[in-house]
Amino acid sequence: MNPLITIKGNVIDGKKRGKDFGFPTANLKPEITLPEGVFVSETIVAKNVYKSVTFIGAARTFNESDIIVETYIIDFSQDIYGLEIEVNLLKKIRDNVRFNNKEDLIAQMKKDEAETVRFFN
Repeated sequence: MNPLITIKGNVIDGKKRGKDFGFPTANLKPEITLPEGVFVSETIVAKNVYKSVTFIGAARTFNESDIIVETYIIDFSQDIYGLEIEVNLLKKIRDNVRFNNKEDLIAQMKKDEAETVRFFN
């Protein structure tokens, strides 16, 4: 499948919220302007392709304004800080929205993951 957009970069430290929520993410610093939202994606790490969910935007739930790129690689637990990865956005799932609390955000993240798994199946 042809990606909508391809993002390449080295994995950087983030706020570690995703890990605390059960969704550890690989964070990239966007070098170009990207559309905000949540996307079904595939992430390439050391020539291996993984199913993933990617968030692009400001973490509005936490009153942040910096645009970030965070990719949750499904069924993946390697330490890839500093490594270059490639993220191919395949389908937009939803817009970037503010949630009332972290529990609502986590519930939506679970739905986003389920939708991604359905997409690949």
